[in-house]
Amino acid sequence: MKRTSLRAAALGTALLTTIATSALADIKDYEFQLVERELKQGEAIVSVKLVHKPSGRAIPDAVIFAKRLDMGPDKMEAMTAPLEPVPSTEPGVYRFKTDLTMAGQWGLSLGAKVQGEEGTVETKLILKATP
Repeated sequence: MKRTSLRAAALGTALLTTIATSALADIKDYEFQLVERELKQGEAIVSVKLVHKPSGRAIPDAVIFAKRLDMGPDKMEAMTAPLEPVPSTEPGVYRFKTDLTMAGQWGLSLGAKVQGEEGTVETKLILKATP
């Protein structure tokens, strides 16, 4: 009887471990997407949506701990712009106030933690500032 109980407990533990592991998404299943790829030069609001790629669902409540906006895509990495978080009314959309001082291509780099997931979502997006 003890052997059967031990076997059942081991099987139950293995099953629960498999279910728990498969329920977690891979951090690579998440990505930031630009809401608008083109903005006017000058003061602007850059909006990005964090998406769970397999479901297409927007992901709210991520913690963005790294952000940078520079003209690296136009070979001017030293030309940076400030990024100040501003409130968003749409869940899963993260907004930043900035000043795009020059027309051209800007690289937006973001690092974020998704609640309940291990690892970091790291993204580099390219947007265009037009005169």
